[in-house]
Order: sequence, then C-alpha cells, then structure tokens
Amino acid sequence: MALKKKKDPIGDLLNKLPPYLRNRYFLALVAFTFFMVFIDRHDISTQFRLHSTVERLEDDLDRFDEMIEKAEAEKLDMQTNRETFAREGYYMQKDDEDVFIIVREDED
Repeated sequence: MALKKKKDPIGDLLNKLPPYLRNRYFLALVAFTFFMVFIDRHDISTQFRLHSTVERLEDDLDRFDEMIEKAEAEKLDMQTNRETFAREGYYMQKDDEDVFIIVREDED
C-alpha cells in the first residue's frame, strides 16, 4: 500500500514566495519596523504632534519676550516721564488747569 502525500496549500504558497520574504530575520525586521512606526507609544504621528507643539511654544516664547521688552521700555519711559505719562495716559491735571480732550474721527 502506498501512502498518498497530502497536499499542503499553505506550504505551496510559501514556497512560491521569494527567499528573502521567507527569511525569519527579514520578517522580524518588518514586524519591528511596523510596530515602531505605527503602534508604539512614540510613533511618527505622536512625534509630529510633539514637534509642532514645541514649535508653537517657541513662537509663543518669542512673542512674549517681545511683549516683555515693550513693557520694560514703557516702564522705563513712565519712570523717567511720570508727569507726561499721567497727563497723556490718564488725563490728569493740576488744580489750576483745564484739560481739553480732542477726539479725531476717521473720515470714511
């Protein structure tokens, strides 16, 4: 009695693949790369979001530095010219003075 060999469709399919696709190291490398790029906690999309957040925060830092410089210059100007600052900014006057406020309307 001769034993008939059973056909293995999966084995036949695997034998049709090129040898480098059957290599277990190549498959491990592909699986590792897929995991690191798409599934890991520090995947590519997370890195892009973190990078854009860092850029936005650095832009905010630059903007706030400029605002601080302007505020310090205004403070210095206020300290050197207190009377002018009070008169122009808050319409203050001396007891024997009259202050006239002229409001210019923009012509359309």
